[in-house]
Amino acid sequence: MSSSASRDQRPSPASPDLNEIAALLVQLEPTDRADVERVRGMLAALATDPATEDLDTCALLSSAARALGNVEWESGADATAAIASASRLLEHVMVRPAATTAAGTMRADEADGSDALPADSDPDLLQDFVAESREFLVAAEAALLELENAPNDSEAINTVFRAFHTVKGTAAFLGLERISAFAHQAESLLDRVRTQEIAYTSRCADLALRSADMIGELLSAVEAALGGERLVTPVGYQALLDYLSSEIDTTDDAPEASASELAAAFELDAPAAPRRAGTAPSTGDTPAAHRGAESSVRVRTDRLDRLIDLVGEMVIAQSMISGDQTLTGTPHSDVARKVAHAGKIVRELQELSMSMRMVPLKPSFQKVARLVRDLAYKGGKLVEFVTEGEETEIDRNMVDYISDPLVHMVRNAVDHGIEFPSARTAKGKPAAGTIHLSAYHASGNVVVELRDDGRGLDRERIVQKAIARGLIESDRGMTDSDVFDLIFAPGFSTAEQVTDVSGRGVGMDVVRQNIDALRGHVEIASEPDRGCLFTIRLPLTLAITDGMLVRVGAERYIVPTINIHLSFRPERSMLSTIAGRGEMVLLRGELMPIVRVHQIFGIPGAVEDPERALLMIVGDGDRRAAVLVDELVAQHQVVTKSLRAGLGKVPAVSGGAILGDGRVGLILDVPELIALARQAPESGQRSVA
Repeated sequence: MSSSASRDQRPSPASPDLNEIAALLVQLEPTDRADVERVRGMLAALATDPATEDLDTCALLSSAARALGNVEWESGADATAAIASASRLLEHVMVRPAATTAAGTMRADEADGSDALPADSDPDLLQDFVAESREFLVAAEAALLELENAPNDSEAINTVFRAFHTVKGTAAFLGLERISAFAHQAESLLDRVRTQEIAYTSRCADLALRSADMIGELLSAVEAALGGERLVTPVGYQALLDYLSSEIDTTDDAPEASASELAAAFELDAPAAPRRAGTAPSTGDTPAAHRGAESSVRVRTDRLDRLIDLVGEMVIAQSMISGDQTLTGTPHSDVARKVAHAGKIVRELQELSMSMRMVPLKPSFQKVARLVRDLAYKGGKLVEFVTEGEETEIDRNMVDYISDPLVHMVRNAVDHGIEFPSARTAKGKPAAGTIHLSAYHASGNVVVELRDDGRGLDRERIVQKAIARGLIESDRGMTDSDVFDLIFAPGFSTAEQVTDVSGRGVGMDVVRQNIDALRGHVEIASEPDRGCLFTIRLPLTLAITDGMLVRVGAERYIVPTINIHLSFRPERSMLSTIAGRGEMVLLRGELMPIVRVHQIFGIPGAVEDPERALLMIVGDGDRRAAVLVDELVAQHQVVTKSLRAGLGKVPAVSGGAILGDGRVGLILDVPELIALARQAPESGQRSVA
């Protein structure tokens, strides 16, 4: 029988049987076992009555009967909960008005659920949420189908559970209450499967797949609302939500409709042709329907990365052609002009392809905003979170690396930095602390700053803890920056007690590891009772490096131009050796250590006399050093190639690049060069070759 026909023949909401059952439910006492059994029997009989042909009503009545039948009579509270659940389900049956006869028409009560998106919603975030959620649903649907062949596949169960869980959490954050509530119930069903409370039967599979379809329809409604339409609740939403909320018996021999009928019970709006879960039905060639397709196209990241790699190879090939001695020595100027023109096009193509990988930091900042709110509420603190420069763009491949450091730094700022309101007012501070997160471009870098106005870092406590752990013998000669860097040591923590937020010494070492992996640098500045400032400096992208090609002996290296301040040939009076600090050069009143690259990498034949070579002043934040090189060759923009896949981590080297003549030039890691200079000042730079 068609669903539209069954809707026309449903029992009237004014049926005496329904009214009688409702009246008995109101009067039921949790201890009156006989009356509870009587009402359960009436519900079960009405659900199987041939006159009750509407499958929605049958399913709800069966769920109410099952709720009363599962009572553990040793617990009165259990009976109370069962009666309340049955009353709620029966109330839904009684308030549903008769449906229209046209198949697919929305019921009146669900039409009243039309609404608008939250007033403070961000269209970009909502669009990203819809796209990402659909990807989760596609993976969930595939896993659900696999489960029918392998019901005990724990990884497939976890895949579906994570999909519903992620959709639920993000929807709640964005204020999409219908999606969040529904995904929560769907997640609960999979959680019961995951904990082996229920078996994954065909009935459970039908229900899980229909739940995924419903979430897809809810996402389509949100997307339509982004196009200017009303936010409409899909047909069958409330019935399916109530069914998921009830105590569901998913065994195949459960006394209710068959598995196929269960799916049909909530499929009130069957599409004309099958469609994949999470995809929107066609709405015709309207501007709203195609607005998203015209503005953006989602591309698989592996394909985008492959495109970037190929463009990089094209840049390398073009540089080889332009630097070929045969071409440069030819008398035909037309060929050279054409090669130069091709080089310009390749450079523009490279810049365009790189811009395709740039994404704003706004989503990362907004995740942190939610984290601050939750941590402050949980910790009983008042915190005002301020963001600035969230539209600053960074390479997409770097976003995941920067997210974890931000989370750990914010957790420490809220838990350790910001004081309780009473302590702040006692110090003359506002009761509410402030955490300021900002991002901006500077000198070819992306700079992210996290500032709080809390208690700041306690230098003495850090030193005591470091001495106790054997990290240092004393803080003699250590600057505040050197001391603050100790908090990045694995397992280092000055917390007096461990909380579920922080205090175990894990987290800040992740900050350092992730930022080092991005060839970045983190600095800390702090003042007692004035707060703390974390400054992260990152390259715009990991794929391209602007650098100065230098020669040391027969080898050539690339020094990133963002780290270069100047280069000069020193005089003898500028050079000195200081006990405990090694070779130094005095430039404009500043003493800087000399880094001998040929000693670090064991290069023979290099110029060792600084007066006959060149000193290149390089800097990493407030630290500077003079790098000894034989010659500055030329400035190049090179395509960075990672060395870790084949060689692992090479000290003082961040990557390699193929030069115009086909040889490989190593890209020097300036922060590590400076660190090596500080580690062995008296014996010269140790060799890492």
